[in-house]
Amino acid sequence: MRNNKFKSIFKTGIVALGCLTIISGCSSKTSTETNEKVKTSGEEKIHIVTTFYPMYEFTKNIAGDKAEVELLIPSSIEPHEWEPSPKDMEKINNAEVFVYNSQYMETWVPKVEEAINDSKKPLFVKASDGISLMEGIAEEEEGEEESHEHEDGHVMDPHVWLSPVLAQKEVDNITQALIKKDPENKEVYEKNSKDYIHQLQELDQQYHEGLDKFAGKEIITQHAAFGYLAKEYGLKQIPIAGLSPEEEPSPSRLAELKAFALDHNLHTIYFEELASPKVAQALASELDAKTKVLNTLEGLSKEDQAKGLNYIEEMTNNLKSLVETLSE
Repeated sequence: MRNNKFKSIFKTGIVALGCLTIISGCSSKTSTETNEKVKTSGEEKIHIVTTFYPMYEFTKNIAGDKAEVELLIPSSIEPHEWEPSPKDMEKINNAEVFVYNSQYMETWVPKVEEAINDSKKPLFVKASDGISLMEGIAEEEEGEEESHEHEDGHVMDPHVWLSPVLAQKEVDNITQALIKKDPENKEVYEKNSKDYIHQLQELDQQYHEGLDKFAGKEIITQHAAFGYLAKEYGLKQIPIAGLSPEEEPSPSRLAELKAFALDHNLHTIYFEELASPKVAQALASELDAKTKVLNTLEGLSKEDQAKGLNYIEEMTNNLKSLVETLSE
């Protein structure tokens, strides 16, 4: 069902992109005009489109005031199931740089990149390039989630940004891409990147100081988003669902989790803000346990950003929550 829906949307998008490419001057002119507007607003700025919140946050911190950075997927929408409309595809086509996490998260990116044949095609930047991905936990139900599937049929976990260590690699990849596209501002990008990586290194140190003493302890999460974080700091993630937060586990899986939680004296079930918490709440009710948010950072509302919240702040909040739960 989801694949058919995507094919329909994607075909519509291809038509839209076809129009942009075939009608003389439509795509290149639109792209050029868009970029010119950015470049003539006081000083030259490159136009960057990013997919979801961490990519936006990392890129903004690197680019500073040298680029206009746009968020493609609204922060209120769970990005695992999001699919681009023709308008979204046009935004990508009109950008100079397009930053995404990986084809295992934004599964539509390879087809979109293939569809854009225009000479003004943006620089596609895979932030997770060079990171060795872990094999993820497949969904239980028939019709296994294709979205995270590797070419060899294995299910790959895309949630690398939730490790402060791997986030540093993503920041470096984005930095090198911006320097490639805009070498005149190399020093600015390098300085901003160095400053932000320093913040990530401090965050990593805080995580070690807070979690090393709990090595080997388990946390129950709504879906398997925290594998890289757990691996980095010696924890064991026990997910209710696989890589998709909307997956509903079977009754037998819930029974296994209930028995596991009782055997290991676990009293907190983690859920996330962008997905329905009903499964986590159901398990918590069975255990007479509490539920608590562990933010996947897949979205951060404009209201929260206006309050000064960001990746560093929310990851710090995650750490505080983990320490509190593991100390029970």
